[in-house]
Amino acid sequence: MSNKKEIIAGIIIIGNEVLSGRTKDINTSTLATWLNSLGVKVKEVKIIPDDEQTIINTVNQYRKSYDYVFTTGGIGPTHDDITAESISKAFNIEYGFHKEAYSILESYYKPGEFNDGRQKMAKMPVTANLIYNPSSGSPGFNVENVFCLPGVPSIMQSMLGSLTNKIAGGEPILSETINLRTVESEIAKSLTDVQNKNTDVEIGSYPFFKAGKLGVAIVLRSTDKNKIEFCKSEIIKFVKDKEIQIV
Repeated sequence: MSNKKEIIAGIIIIGNEVLSGRTKDINTSTLATWLNSLGVKVKEVKIIPDDEQTIINTVNQYRKSYDYVFTTGGIGPTHDDITAESISKAFNIEYGFHKEAYSILESYYKPGEFNDGRQKMAKMPVTANLIYNPSSGSPGFNVENVFCLPGVPSIMQSMLGSLTNKIAGGEPILSETINLRTVESEIAKSLTDVQNKNTDVEIGSYPFFKAGKLGVAIVLRSTDKNKIEFCKSEIIKFVKDKEIQIV
């Protein structure tokens, strides 16, 4: 077992449309799953409005607290897309046309189609590194440990591939699920006992309702497969003692 330091990340979802409920946030689960596979643990997620001061304050707080920060949303062509300018202010870097982003977008659009709105997508902190976009041309960007991605889930997801080599994680986080036909109160004490004895395995219990019956999914997460297996055997022991059905 290696003693690598835990690598942690925070996610900031930016957009009034997510807060109003018009747009469902699926970027969190996409990002968290991808980061887990790289051995990065997501510690906090915040959904905030398209408000400059809120973006600046949240980004500045997160970049000090986490190894990596990911933002989604607010880097499109419209007037309320203010993430790029807010990030420039957070880092105190000039906001303007990024030469490389401008030339990528200019060559992406047909002559005459590269209008003011589309040109705006080339504006960002001028010294940022670009995150290439295989779906729609418009790049994301990163400054230090902050990575800014678009809000459209399919486009955001398509851009993660190019970032995989830039993220240095710890051991990948593995997970194992045990589905039980029971209720949480029936297993809470026994589960707490197992958790207290196995502090390097994170144990979560999640009620579910399937085919008209209640159940509880127990999810074990750790970077060490043997520790997960040991925990699992401890849980199976008390499950058998209580004559709880595994589904």
